[in-house]
Amino acid sequence: MDDTKRYERLLDRYRDGSVSRRSFLGLIGASAAAYGVMGSPFTKFAHAATPDQIRFDGWGGVVSEAFRKYAFDPYTAKTGIKVVDGTFGGADEYIARIRSGQPGEFNLAHLSGVFDYSRYHELGLTSELNEANIPNLSNVIPALQDVFRKITDGKLSAVPYDYGTTSIAYNRKFISDDEVKEKGAKILLDAKYKGKIGGWSDWKTRIWYGALQTDQDPNDIKDIDAVWDAIRTNRDLVLKYWTSGAELMSLLTEEEIYVTEGWSGRIKALQDQGHDIGYFDPKGGLGWQECIFVIKGSPMEACEELVNFMLEPEVAIAVAEGQLYPPSLDPQKVELTDKIKSLPAFDPTGTLAGLNFFNADYWNGHEAEWSKTYSRVERGY
Repeated sequence: MDDTKRYERLLDRYRDGSVSRRSFLGLIGASAAAYGVMGSPFTKFAHAATPDQIRFDGWGGVVSEAFRKYAFDPYTAKTGIKVVDGTFGGADEYIARIRSGQPGEFNLAHLSGVFDYSRYHELGLTSELNEANIPNLSNVIPALQDVFRKITDGKLSAVPYDYGTTSIAYNRKFISDDEVKEKGAKILLDAKYKGKIGGWSDWKTRIWYGALQTDQDPNDIKDIDAVWDAIRTNRDLVLKYWTSGAELMSLLTEEEIYVTEGWSGRIKALQDQGHDIGYFDPKGGLGWQECIFVIKGSPMEACEELVNFMLEPEVAIAVAEGQLYPPSLDPQKVELTDKIKSLPAFDPTGTLAGLNFFNADYWNGHEAEWSKTYSRVERGY
């Protein structure tokens, strides 16, 4: 039986109720977690030597919990192979690990952002997907695909998988909705909240918000000195710059901070837990997307088969509900659940016209200068 038949039969069993949702997602996760080490357990690569453990690095918090619940634990129970899942706080940190690691140590990449995709391409890590082997790509929001295609000459090395925003999160016990709407991004510069402000320790996000706070287009900054001044002002008011989603959630729930930028899915998780945390997308707010990236040198047909299966509506919807970020599926083509429609950042039109993304060429062109300067500013200069 070939890969396609195996996937189709598994999906049919899920649809007719003979396989539980947990078991279904566990089998999917087993395929994804094993890639690059032994290949999918459904494919011809299964004869490869079985490892004692597999490493997976993610963003921590509810995202890692979704992977753990739907993939890692069922996979370990089925195969006896331990899944060691690490976390990272930012793209710079993770790409440094990949570059210093051994060949084959990192294979299936759950990348975040067009900026990262571009950098992987510049490092010669991109592959070329045969889209004929990924028919479910037709259900993916075109706007999410187009930004990748511009980087790799119309081709794809990854498929978009989910999206979200980095916007203003605040504790309604101390800050009202009206105040946040009035001040927008500038609330992170309000001296009355000194010592109760947080922020993500990521130079791109700090500069993006510095641009918004100085009424500039983050993808076309005219006065970078004004941005550095805004970042210094924010720095002197901040209690702590967080480095992971788990830390973001802890700072808000323990009321160590009252306001910060936050990732939409993490804030939704806090709201679902009963915390009165508001979330506001300021004008020019930052949108981002994550993708399943196939690294150069991987078994392409098997990877394309798995990627296509991961884009099956049942699969993508279940994962999205687990990690609380909207899937990349076009809501004009695929009927999504009420839970997904209630997620922050969800766009019912499928155009994403209300979101702003990093212009990869622009930010890559300034990376060397700006990241270096930000490191000095962060240290107090």
